[in-house]
Parts: sequence; C-alpha cells; structure tokens
Amino acid sequence: MKREKSEELFKKAQRYFPGGVNSPVRAFRSVGGTPLFISKGKGSHIWDADGNEFIDYCGSWGPLILGHANVKVLDAIKQTVDSGTSFGAPTALENELADLILSNNKYLEKIRFVSSGTEAVMSAIRLARGVTKRNKILKFEGCYHGHSDALLVKAGSGLVTFGNTSSAGVPEAVVNETIVVSLNNEEAVKQAFNEFKNQIACIIIEPVPANNGLLLQRKEYLQFLRDICTENNTLLIFDEVISGFRIGFTGAAGYYDIQPDIITYGKIIGGGLPVGMYGASAKLMDNISPLGNVYQAGTLSGNPVAMAAGIAQLTECLKPNFYEDLAEKNKFLIAEINKNIDSASIKPKFFTIGGIFWTAFTDKEFIRTAEEINSDSMKYFKILHAELLERGVYLGPSGYEVAFISEAHTKEDLLKTAKAFGEAMKFVK
Repeated sequence: MKREKSEELFKKAQRYFPGGVNSPVRAFRSVGGTPLFISKGKGSHIWDADGNEFIDYCGSWGPLILGHANVKVLDAIKQTVDSGTSFGAPTALENELADLILSNNKYLEKIRFVSSGTEAVMSAIRLARGVTKRNKILKFEGCYHGHSDALLVKAGSGLVTFGNTSSAGVPEAVVNETIVVSLNNEEAVKQAFNEFKNQIACIIIEPVPANNGLLLQRKEYLQFLRDICTENNTLLIFDEVISGFRIGFTGAAGYYDIQPDIITYGKIIGGGLPVGMYGASAKLMDNISPLGNVYQAGTLSGNPVAMAAGIAQLTECLKPNFYEDLAEKNKFLIAEINKNIDSASIKPKFFTIGGIFWTAFTDKEFIRTAEEINSDSMKYFKILHAELLERGVYLGPSGYEVAFISEAHTKEDLLKTAKAFGEAMKFVK
C-alpha cells in the first residue's frame, strides 16, 4: 500500500498540531505506522491521499449512518449554505429538526442544541447539579463522556473511589466531586449512595458503552440504576452520543425501554457536521436559561447548515425497517467473517448491537466491564488492523474502538470484508 503522500502530510502536520493531529486517536499510535490522510468518501468507501481505496467501518466515528456524501444530505447542505452559514439568531430549521426528533422520541419533551457531544454532557451535568443543589456526580470506569474536567477521572483502587484524573490540568478539587465505580457492580453503586447520602446530583452512564470496547450492559442493571436514582432523588443521565439514533431512533432508552432523566446526543443528528444535543422533561429543561437559572449558551448552537443536514439524515433513518436492515447487515457480516476465520489459530470474538460491532481477542462470552478487557490482546489487533488496511478495509485505529455499519454498505462490501478478515487472520499469531 502506498503511503508516501500521507507520510509527507503527516510530517507537515507535526509542525502545526500536537502529535500531528487534532484528536489523539487519529495519530495511529495504537496500531503503528503513519495515519492515513483521507481525501474523499462516497457511500461505504473512502480514499486516502495516495489513492488507496477502503471499505470504511469508522464512518467518522459513527455519524455517517447513511454513508459518506449521501446525496440527500449534501443537497440539504448546499441549499442551506446558499442562504448563509450562520446567523447567531433563531432559524426555522431548528424548529423543524426539533419537531422531527420530539415527534418520534417519547423519552424527551424539550431539547437544546449545542455544538458537540462533550458540550451536551457538560451542560447536562450542570443542569443536574443546578436542579438537585448537589455537587457530586457518579460515573463508571470504561464509559467516556467527552473531555470536560469533571469526567476525565479514572477509577482508583477501591470499590468506591474519587479516583484519579486521566489528564494533566484537571484540579484535584474537581476530581473530588466525581465518584468512579466499576460497571455491572450493584454493590459499588449502593455503597456510593451510603457513603455520600444526599450528595450525588446524578449518575451518568453510556447505556451502551462503546468508547472502550462494546461493553453491553444487562437491562436489569440499567433498571437498577434507574430505581436507585429515583429512591435517592438523584438524576439519571444516559449519554447517548454514540447509541442515540444508532441502535434505533430512540436509542438505548427505547431499546431497553428505560426512562432516564436527561439524555445527551451527538454525532448522527448532525449528518456529519458538528452537533450535540441534550434533552429531558419540559419541567427539567425549563431550568435552563433564559427561563431558569442554569446558564448555557453557544454562538453556533443550532447552526442552520448542521440543522439541515440533520433533518435530511434523520428523515432517512425514519424509513420503515431502516434499523432492522442495519442489524441484519451486521449479523450477516459477522457470520461471514466467522466462516472465513474458522481455521485461524487465534480467533477474535465479535460483540454486536444494532449496526455496531467490536472485534475483541478474548475467551470471555461477555465483556461488561473495562477491567475484563485484556490489554495484552491489543497486540493481535495491531497486526489485524495493518493487514486489513493492505486488503482495503478500514477500521478505527484502536482495538478499543467499535466499528459501524452504514446504510451504504452493500452485500459485496460485506463479503469482501469477510474475505479480508480471513486472509488477515493468517498473520495474527
């Protein structure tokens, strides 16, 4: 595979950006080699600066559920851009996208658009603190909620811990307001509520944790979180930046039929453009300024071009059997891969939900916690990733990242991918 142009671009980028990238995982450090500089995408395929073509299962880390450069999304963007790119004032497009979402999601009554998933989560936590008049939050090891200070905290050695910051620059005072426990551990959550009685403003969880492997949770566990929050007057936040509109139009809340107090979204609702969103009951949301005393603002919130792209994309997602078809493609792909790797000496397992799959080298039937992931197994993924690139298949450059099926993936794409897995696995020893 040619990499000369990507290598040249990366050398230049290292002069401009820390590590040569504008987001850490793009640096290819987990898989080695030079990051590929992408020049074009269409449907389920992408092309890099050297002209190499790949079947893409990253999809810009999830937003491109219709595939790259979808005609309806592009037309909506082009038509809107002709009238201007940003006004810092309300537009009818905000109303239209909000109506489309709220008319088809019974778990929300009011929403607020922002510009990223991180911003949505940050705002949701401020709302929870403002309403409950409490400061502490509880999060789970293995769930990622963006890069705001209060959430860049990892678990310590105890069952219930304030943990340690996972980034320099986060004050200890902030860390001490964040309680971290392991996923799938009811006793740890109960102990946290006993130790910090009437102090916890919210529990925040990815109901489908998909940033550190695909750590599928039991419905009973998510219902336990709902119940214990209700008992303690604590708000439950579902971070659905990845799972929202991906495993179904109503996301994990609909999939598990559990009503959280606040839900955060991102990615898919922007049609490939930067968007975030958080929502809740009208009663809760009316605490947000200008009605209430919880402040949140954004110059580019509800950007008209992003709203138009979101309207076009979500309209397509509402087509009959849209999500069922994605899930069927996923099942077909994994079945075909397993046929092709049957003779491999080392075999990965595939964990799936809807149109998401995760490749894990493990003997475990289920992986529900971050601690159950064997970090040593990433050496196998590193080889697999490199061999798949040589065969025209692009996965996210980390064994902890999930992969995404889009509407644009064809049966031919899936069969080629399965064959590539079979050939690539011969090199994984």
